[in-house]
Amino acid sequence: MHTFEGDACPSVSTPPEDGAYIYGLFIEGARWDADVQLLQESEAKVLFTQLPVVHMLPEQHRKPPSEGVYACPIYKTLARFGTLSTTGHSTNFVMVLDIPCSLDQPQPHWVKRGVAGLLSLNF
Repeated sequence: MHTFEGDACPSVSTPPEDGAYIYGLFIEGARWDADVQLLQESEAKVLFTQLPVVHMLPEQHRKPPSEGVYACPIYKTLARFGTLSTTGHSTNFVMVLDIPCSLDQPQPHWVKRGVAGLLSLNF
């Protein structure tokens, strides 16, 4: 399970009791709106925005929500490809992060826009 903590400015000073906080993720093709706590359209001429602090909580046998979230792929770099490893997965792919989105802009809306999370912007 993931929860988003406020805006893109880290304000966490102590570790969580369970799980981990991660900071420094970027998103391409959309932006996080801290006011409504949802994924929103990108602003004009802004390619990348920073996601807020994300609280990652381990959960056994978790069933992903069927609506109201975008299963956002997270990649190491801007290149959304990599050499296939023995598992058949790209070596650039890291994980999927469920990001809350409005019901009138469900998962297919964000897939068509190519929204993805990035660990590193290599300009």
